[in-house]
Amino acid sequence: MRTTILLSTYLALIAAALPAAAAPDSAYTRLDFDKDCTVLDQPAADEEGGDWAELLCPGYKGYPVYLSYGDARESLFYGFPPDSGLPRWESFGAFNGVSGTIEWRLDGGRPFATIHRWTVNPAMDDGSTGRIEVLVVSKVGQPDTRDGCVAGYVVATGNPGHNAKARQVADRLLDGFDCANSIPVRIEGAVPLPATAIGDREN
Repeated sequence: MRTTILLSTYLALIAAALPAAAAPDSAYTRLDFDKDCTVLDQPAADEEGGDWAELLCPGYKGYPVYLSYGDARESLFYGFPPDSGLPRWESFGAFNGVSGTIEWRLDGGRPFATIHRWTVNPAMDDGSTGRIEVLVVSKVGQPDTRDGCVAGYVVATGNPGHNAKARQVADRLLDGFDCANSIPVRIEGAVPLPATAIGDREN
């Protein structure tokens, strides 16, 4: 019995001395489309109705950011895209744009998620326009798996504590998120989430 007690005490002391697993932390990068990005593709100057562009931008420590723009709407991909080509379109149905700051969530220095603030301008029922801010949480595509996508939406407008909620959504990605099958989390407050647009579909 005494040996068992001593062993249990010894193991408890060892466990207490071991460093706790480090919680994810954040790093921030700036995004300036006009100064920092390379144009991958865009319409010819004389192309009628050509309001689109594909851009490659610097991200965090070698992880790039891809921007697809079309008709006053944007779609972004963070990290390394699929070998098959440009990432799929993930945006909102209404006119929108992103802020110039990206928050990268890091696990041991490796970026696994981003949090990016979007401003969406949906048309209201009375004909007026309003602005809704949404924190979009995305899974970062890694060099080996190249699996990245939107993993969550947290409406910032009318939703106190939205920054902390977005980080909680981002950190859940450490438990796994399959872009082909998992459903993005949606967190709203007093204001509903604007309609999203994935590929050719609006949801």
